[in-house]
Amino acid sequence: MSDVRRQVTEVAAGILVDAQQRFLMGQRPLGKPYEGYWEFPGGKVEAGETYFQALQRELQEELGITILDGIELMTIEHDYPHAFVRIHVSVIREWDGEPAGLENQALVWQDLNGDQLTVEPLLPAALPMIQLLKQFYAEIKTGTKSA
Repeated sequence: MSDVRRQVTEVAAGILVDAQQRFLMGQRPLGKPYEGYWEFPGGKVEAGETYFQALQRELQEELGITILDGIELMTIEHDYPHAFVRIHVSVIREWDGEPAGLENQALVWQDLNGDQLTVEPLLPAALPMIQLLKQFYAEIKTGTKSA
């Protein structure tokens, strides 16, 4: 039995939230691990990049948008069969451009205040992100957290 820890892949993910309190999810395209699963846009952090720089680059490449700011929401680790990832998640509320699936991925807006999503299956790491996002916005509404 091996006690060797797998290499960690650092990932930056962005949860775009629009003025109608909806968040954007993308469907993983054919040919990628977990194809057809729904996730938040983002990708690997390259050498020398901050998490925000990686997120800016990835969202420009994937969605054709320029993000203007972000609020760090959480860091989550998940051990997928193909990679052990540490995902640095930010809430993005300001961007330039209209998100489009530039990598042949379907996109869908989900109601932040809704009880159920309209898409499935979700990547396993996406559910805790959604739960914390909902908690974050609930705390803003009650005044226990500032926006």
